[in-house]
Amino acid sequence: MSKIPLLFGVHMHQPVDNFGESVDEAIKLCYKPFFETMLRYKEFKFSVHCSGWLLERIRQQNPEIFENMKTLTQAGSIEWIGAGYYEPVLSSIPSRDRIAQIDMLSNYILKHFGVKPKGLWLTERVWESSLIPDIKSCGIEYVVLDDYHFLSSGFDAKDMGGYYKTEEGGVELGLFPISKSLRYALPFFSVKKAIESILAQKKGKNSPAVIFDDGEKFGLWPQTHEWVYQKKWLQKFVEEVIQNKDIKTQHYFEYMQKNRSLGIAYLNNTSYFEMGEWSLRAEQTLAFEELKQSVGDDYFEQKGVAFLKGGIWKNFFIKYIESNYLHKRMLYFSARQNTLGSGVVESLYKLQTNDVFWHGVFGGLYLPNLRDNAYRYLLEIEKSVSKKDITTQILDIDMDGFDELKVLSSKLSVVISSKNGASMVEFGSLGSLFNYQNTLMRRKEAYHEKILNPKEIEHRQSDDEINTIHSDALEVDEELKGELVYDWHPKYSFVDHFSNTEFSLESFRNLTFDEIGDFANQPFALKEKKNTFVRDGGIYLDRCYKSRLKKEYRFFHTKIELRYKMKTDYEGEVFYGCELNFHFAHPDKITFNSQNIVDGFSENNLDELVIYDDFTSEKLIIKTDTKCSVFGYILNTVSQSESGFDKVAQGVGILFSQPFCEKFKISLELVDE
Repeated sequence: MSKIPLLFGVHMHQPVDNFGESVDEAIKLCYKPFFETMLRYKEFKFSVHCSGWLLERIRQQNPEIFENMKTLTQAGSIEWIGAGYYEPVLSSIPSRDRIAQIDMLSNYILKHFGVKPKGLWLTERVWESSLIPDIKSCGIEYVVLDDYHFLSSGFDAKDMGGYYKTEEGGVELGLFPISKSLRYALPFFSVKKAIESILAQKKGKNSPAVIFDDGEKFGLWPQTHEWVYQKKWLQKFVEEVIQNKDIKTQHYFEYMQKNRSLGIAYLNNTSYFEMGEWSLRAEQTLAFEELKQSVGDDYFEQKGVAFLKGGIWKNFFIKYIESNYLHKRMLYFSARQNTLGSGVVESLYKLQTNDVFWHGVFGGLYLPNLRDNAYRYLLEIEKSVSKKDITTQILDIDMDGFDELKVLSSKLSVVISSKNGASMVEFGSLGSLFNYQNTLMRRKEAYHEKILNPKEIEHRQSDDEINTIHSDALEVDEELKGELVYDWHPKYSFVDHFSNTEFSLESFRNLTFDEIGDFANQPFALKEKKNTFVRDGGIYLDRCYKSRLKKEYRFFHTKIELRYKMKTDYEGEVFYGCELNFHFAHPDKITFNSQNIVDGFSENNLDELVIYDDFTSEKLIIKTDTKCSVFGYILNTVSQSESGFDKVAQGVGILFSQPFCEKFKISLELVDE
């Protein structure tokens, strides 16, 4: 009997400029012991993809690991696999940037390891056939995808024993299907069961066992460091593979050169199955899960996988307007990169890093530091093109059919949306490179159902295996239920509320006040005078009372001034509230007029609010032309992570309220301490 080729690959990635301690932990618990272990078994062939930023970080700060990689490469152990240097989802960036990022990583690997990748790790396995010509133009011969890509496109599980060819416009590319069963087995099963899983992959003469998955499984995921290294799973596994008479390790490209393809394949626009679920909106996800349960696991695995599928990755731009806005800001500068300096183009490429644009089991978009990093790269670009004079542009930045007013001064990058209540969607400091409007809506997520209606989960774990993050039961803190408040409008600034009852801290925080106006989240007309927005709306009580709100913005180098003018047919009592939401790196440490606001802020008769941020050493000074009641609270979201549910402080919400007034003026100034 011929030996089964084991094509074993690991993918290593950390978000660009992630917290130093997070990267150090990954290096200590995972990357360092992994390559130290593999160094002892140079006859074991395996493939490695590492995002360019992480490779350079390792080279500079952990040269011993980098040298181990070099030694293993020179010994013929490692086959290097390419991708975009800063790990973008390739289908989400323009063709020019795809090619540049792939070439950037390939050239880096050639420079430091003396080889040029022939294979490509497709970030988050987001596949679109339109990628093929760009990938092939970079000298790439094959891509690794999940077997789910094939199964969901109508292929049978028994036909996964090798690789396929595909094409786009006659440009050919090889496709390797990664085995789901092996992804779930390694390194979580015992060595004996892992070997059995590999041998079970044999479907014909010389058909391979294909595994390519997150390197972080080998030490960084929960329970894995003890299992993989302290209990020596990896060492025992490698030794068993080397000694096994029925298995031989092989590189992907080597296998491809020695074996014919299984034929031609055309695949759906898809990623892995879980990503399809995550990209759906909450109610759709819950309905999809119910549908999947109704057909049963056996039917789904055997037949339904080709018909039951979630959304596509780009749905995240629909699901999260904050992601879409950031993505479209990136596309704007990508189209104009010829006018940017080379160093600034690197900021553009960093901005394309995938992690911040989506959310699944891991924090992604919900992690403020990732959004802070992305906006820092964006503001680096804005700073490079800013001028002494204040410039304004009218653009449909987020491509939703409504114009935005973009203002750039020597100190600020500001964007006002005509769609969302003529509110401010960006307030970026060119000094600190920090976007104070980097806020996130509190929205319903499908996994919130586990908090609202927790079910007892029985999970049996034997002594010779550990849980994966997909099977591990999540602990639920009952206090999180109180944090599940869902916003009905984006958490931007200069949002106008009208109510027939007085506002309070609790009614503002928990959205229990009665909104009787239609100005907070509805479109305004942007008038010829580029700084003026008008909406003909209404006050809704026993009937609709015609009302017109005019918002005139004035812009200075460090300050924004808003003049509000309201006319309404309603003559009864109305209370007005101007809502502002600001993001801070450490919301629990900022002060309102020298007061900490962890437990909330409530003051009457204020016409000035000074917010001090120790992270940027900048002040936001808000002034009004009349005395107001001011309320403030820390804006929390509840997200799921690999370790459970997290309450994440996203920023602060502020409301300036007073009885109805026909005219109102409010200003926001940024002061550098």
